[in-house]
Amino acid sequence: MPIKDDYYIEMWKQVLSLSRLKADERVVVLTTEGSRPVNVDAAQRSAMAMGASMFRLELPPMPPRGLAGVPVKGITPLSSNKLAVETLKQADLVIDLIGLLHSPEQTEILATGTRMLMVIEPPEILAQMLPSLDDKRRVMEANRKLKSAKTMHVTSQAGTDLTMQLGAYATLPEYGFADDPGHWDHWPSGFLATWPKDNTANGRVVIDIGDMLFPMQMYVMSPITLEIENGFIRKIEGGFEAAYLRRHIDNYMDPLAYAVSHVGWGMQPKAKWTGLGMRDKSGGIGMDARSFEGNFLFSTGPNGEGGGSNHSACHVDIPMAGCSVSLDGMPITRDGVIVDRDLVAAG
Repeated sequence: MPIKDDYYIEMWKQVLSLSRLKADERVVVLTTEGSRPVNVDAAQRSAMAMGASMFRLELPPMPPRGLAGVPVKGITPLSSNKLAVETLKQADLVIDLIGLLHSPEQTEILATGTRMLMVIEPPEILAQMLPSLDDKRRVMEANRKLKSAKTMHVTSQAGTDLTMQLGAYATLPEYGFADDPGHWDHWPSGFLATWPKDNTANGRVVIDIGDMLFPMQMYVMSPITLEIENGFIRKIEGGFEAAYLRRHIDNYMDPLAYAVSHVGWGMQPKAKWTGLGMRDKSGGIGMDARSFEGNFLFSTGPNGEGGGSNHSACHVDIPMAGCSVSLDGMPITRDGVIVDRDLVAAG
């Protein structure tokens, strides 16, 4: 459904206010040929309306890479473009309408104190998941608990029973706005993740009916069982979706693609499990699925973004409903519902 223009600009101004944008700060709107025009327009107009010194940096599109047009993780229009990287370092806030996830250039820019907000989804999803200060409160409280935890244990009635050691790598809190120096965030979002210590994830993950696979953007219709040993998936068993997942990973011809990547849980009550089936799948990257409250977000492949040495180009996100997550034996979610009262949305 279209969003009225003046309301859409006010939405953007609200998020930029949460991102502590001040008059005369330097804002760069980073775009490429595939950036969503309505978001390019809104980002520029809202930043100027708030008195920022703003300009747009347009980079040429990437040549075709990866499988069926799926972007290769870590390879972006900024790759090897030192002039653009140095320009972005001078900004107070970068509004990323490209998607620089998992790239070393993003890490380099953030290290200078530049704030960065990625926006990829269409207007109706941005409106649905408009962030709030309470989103930050809950996510950062969860982040405090995750940073101090030594183990994560995940179970489900479908048969998941996975244990991992934590503490070696960074945490990834996402609450929808970029307010602190050097902070990266993503509007819309609302979840928390980290990467397990190398070689410590052991057990079984059962991707049940109704769980989702990304970048395929598909609901699973028959269970997929992953046998995990010393941080790597050793077996993928099940029906069609299991064969599809196995062949997708095999296509990269990279043993590191079978590693356990980031793990965490969704915290956004405005996100909906049903969202993937209600929208044009070419219109976004599925932040409903990644963020819906109480999910267990399991993934495969790289851990370079968290500080590790695995830079595999293959990355699969798997949002799962109905799981129970605990940290050092203390329950965070039970059967897909957040039970830690500190992490429940206000009101």
